[in-house]
Amino acid sequence: MDKLVINGGNTLHGKIDISGAKNAALAIVPAAILTCDVCRIENIPNISDVSIMFRILSELGASVRPIDANTVEIDSRNVQFFTVPYELTKHLRASYYFIGALLGRFGKARVAMPGGCNFGGVRPIDQHVKGFELLGSKVTIEENAIVNAVSDQLIGSAIYLDTVSVGATINIMLAAARAKGLTVIENAAKEPHIVDLANFLNTMGADIRGAGTDVIKIHGVSELHGCTYSIIPDQIEAGTYMVAAAAAGGDVLINNVIPKHLESITAKLVECGVEVEEFDESILIKSDGRPRHCNVKTMPHPGFPTDMQPQIAVLLSIAEGTSIINESVWDSRFRYVEQLTHMGASIKVDGKMAVIQGVEHLKGAPVKADDLRAGAAMVIAGLVASGTTEVENVVYIDRGYEDIVGKLRSVGADIQRVPIVDPDTRVRVS
Repeated sequence: MDKLVINGGNTLHGKIDISGAKNAALAIVPAAILTCDVCRIENIPNISDVSIMFRILSELGASVRPIDANTVEIDSRNVQFFTVPYELTKHLRASYYFIGALLGRFGKARVAMPGGCNFGGVRPIDQHVKGFELLGSKVTIEENAIVNAVSDQLIGSAIYLDTVSVGATINIMLAAARAKGLTVIENAAKEPHIVDLANFLNTMGADIRGAGTDVIKIHGVSELHGCTYSIIPDQIEAGTYMVAAAAAGGDVLINNVIPKHLESITAKLVECGVEVEEFDESILIKSDGRPRHCNVKTMPHPGFPTDMQPQIAVLLSIAEGTSIINESVWDSRFRYVEQLTHMGASIKVDGKMAVIQGVEHLKGAPVKADDLRAGAAMVIAGLVASGTTEVENVVYIDRGYEDIVGKLRSVGADIQRVPIVDPDTRVRVS
């Protein structure tokens, strides 16, 4: 086990290159098994969540061959298993995409309920199940929480999602890509990684239209072929470094981004008094003073993303005046607030609302990452705090950020990754 040690107070200057989108990769990697062919996927983020997905693919019989640090070839011709045990799914929620992919390929899937970040309650998959059943699959939850889906023939159907669900939208797309006939998903999620998945599947020979709107139409095809495809840049990683630059001060060019994907984040930074300049594939952040307060409400895309809520809270914790954050997507996503208050932040939480009274300074303290994005928030807090901050539970941060230490050090942050050592035995904790 490691921890991050951050000596705060440095302004940031330079350029940060953004990696491929985590959430797109986690949908595209399992989608590769929909074809009995080879897919070459470029701009893959080198993060632990993706590594687990590769391991699941290998266990199912696929060959995963690295070409370089961010490119792999996935050969799915020898995939013959359709069961994914809990030992593999417990580490990340996106493992449930193998239900849709295996169902589309084989007409059957047995996948244990997924793990991932815990936001204080069970993340239901009822909308996923609803979609699979409307496509003609029989779905049962077996002992040990294994989802068993079986279908003699998937048939296209009209599917209305009761709530906007990114996971359900993706899972239904995967299964419907090779179903017979037309599938229409209404009230579909519109996130950029859903568009990226549709583009990947279409490159493989699928017929998917409307991704990025709330109605997606999928004309099923009998087979898909291999392809070469490059994943979009990571919207949330880019937003995280944008907020880090805004909070710590300085000027940082965030490179390899799609500015349109960042509009809701950009708008809030501008409202806070941060200077933001957009280019074709990059965004320049300039900040030289204390930010202004603002109110934030998380919403499905194109609204302000829930995955940026903890990070923006750090910026607002040092802003002038009082800010309010309303979390409309996940319950109990304010658990990180306890860690920020250890650093001197003044935040009061009432259900899905947090009231933040800005303070002039945060102070370094030992804190922990409660989940992936909370971990990113703790890093940003460490950058702006006076003194030294130590962030534990780094394993969460590794799930979604490629080389976060190297990228921040390249723009002047004083941050390092060190092993946690038992003070009594002087032995590294594992």
